[in-house]
Amino acid sequence: MKPYQPAPMPHVWPTVVHMLADAAQRAPDHVALVCAGESITYLQYAACVSGLAHELNTLGVGTGARVALVMSNSLDIAVATFAVQAAGAQVVPLNPAYTASELGPMLESAQAHAIFYDCAAAHALAQLLGMFKPQCAIQVGDGARRFTQWRDDLALAQTLPLPRADALSTLQYTGGTTGRSKGVDLTHLSVATNVSQREALFPTEPEAERVLAITPLFHVYAVAMGLYLACYCRGTLVIMPKYRPDVVLQTIQQHRITLMSGSPTIFIGLMAFEGFGRYDLTSLRACSSGASALSGETLARWESATGCTVSEGYGQSESGPVLSYNPRLGTRKQGSVGIAVPDTEIQIVDTETGTEVLPAGEVGEIRARGPQIMQGYRGLPIETALALRDGWLYTTDIGELDGEGYLSIRDRKKEMVIVGGFNVYPREVEDALSTHPDVLEAGVVGVADAYRGEALIACIVTRDSRLTQQAITDHLTGRLAKYKIPNEVRFVDALPKTSIGKTDKNQLRADIASSAKP
Repeated sequence: MKPYQPAPMPHVWPTVVHMLADAAQRAPDHVALVCAGESITYLQYAACVSGLAHELNTLGVGTGARVALVMSNSLDIAVATFAVQAAGAQVVPLNPAYTASELGPMLESAQAHAIFYDCAAAHALAQLLGMFKPQCAIQVGDGARRFTQWRDDLALAQTLPLPRADALSTLQYTGGTTGRSKGVDLTHLSVATNVSQREALFPTEPEAERVLAITPLFHVYAVAMGLYLACYCRGTLVIMPKYRPDVVLQTIQQHRITLMSGSPTIFIGLMAFEGFGRYDLTSLRACSSGASALSGETLARWESATGCTVSEGYGQSESGPVLSYNPRLGTRKQGSVGIAVPDTEIQIVDTETGTEVLPAGEVGEIRARGPQIMQGYRGLPIETALALRDGWLYTTDIGELDGEGYLSIRDRKKEMVIVGGFNVYPREVEDALSTHPDVLEAGVVGVADAYRGEALIACIVTRDSRLTQQAITDHLTGRLAKYKIPNEVRFVDALPKTSIGKTDKNQLRADIASSAKP
């Protein structure tokens, strides 16, 4: 088969603010954002962004400054994301569900000059504002400020500030699932370029898309595949304040959603909802899945039920975030995360030195280079030097490329478990577990073991309460080498998840440790 050739990369804006300014000029009256019964057009969007950007500049927040957004999904966070960048400052999106102890280290690292927060984060911020003393801290939302206050001052759209392409745009903190969270510095041009790179493999139709934002807009995935995607094609972004299966399905039907991005947890949850079959989902043209691998069974069930394809992609905060995608209009390979986006090179290298490039079909660490790659980790020169070597980003993810350049993720390097001297990647074990018809979800971690060095524990959400460990062992025998079969199987009601639907391996280990016998 001839390798798939993506379309040439479309126009690249210097910044995403330039992208918004163009949308306001070309489609001023087109509805840009919808959330909780409110909506604004692109001209109103640009006016609101301009008004807030000018206010920030008046407060002394501009080039070189950082503004933390500790906000839930709303019209306000969409406006604030663009406004901070228009002001010349760096946007720092943070999870409003974090506790003070979780937010504190990030705010200390960011040294934010301003903080915007909503009621969900008010309690945690109350404990921290006196410590960090930003130039301004503004509560946003019901009963407080609204950043849509400039929606009728349309002349402001003509004075929308446009930042420099080489300036820092975003300080995105990593999820911290493998250690402490690190702040990723991205420039305006790297972010804007990545929007166009994604467009080459997952193209959109100008002014025709209705995009559903389910995942949190403080996360890089939702911003790239929701906020920026919708603006690029001058589409309508329908923002879900909170995830509820019935509301999501009703919203798809009511708003005739054409594009939806989610995680395996979301797709599984929607199909598990008892009323799933009652909703009209025929408006969907394409879906994308990220955060973690989508099982073949889930993929097939979703496509059979909706008639809509799901394209899986891959990336991380350090890569702006998209590195690869299964082409929407080309060959999609089940189990892979597609091919490299334009102007991006992906290689598989040995896990010891990272210098030996491995041939197709061999498993090793994924490294990549391209214009979307981060500048480095804020204030962490040692970690930056480890991640960025000789122009390559070392992802710490384990994968392989096939002969046509399609990438498959095998695991995270840092989650590798050494059992009796043998390397075991939990992802491989989880994939094998998912082939059992009664296994809904599985998470596998390594724990210290006096005999083997480390031992594997599998936590399983099952469809059948009668399932036993012996049945699981029998199922894996012949599928995996003996040392890859978990020593212990635990049946649980649910797996702990991060805010974007990944299995939280740190919390899983903590849960296992807390339940250990004295």
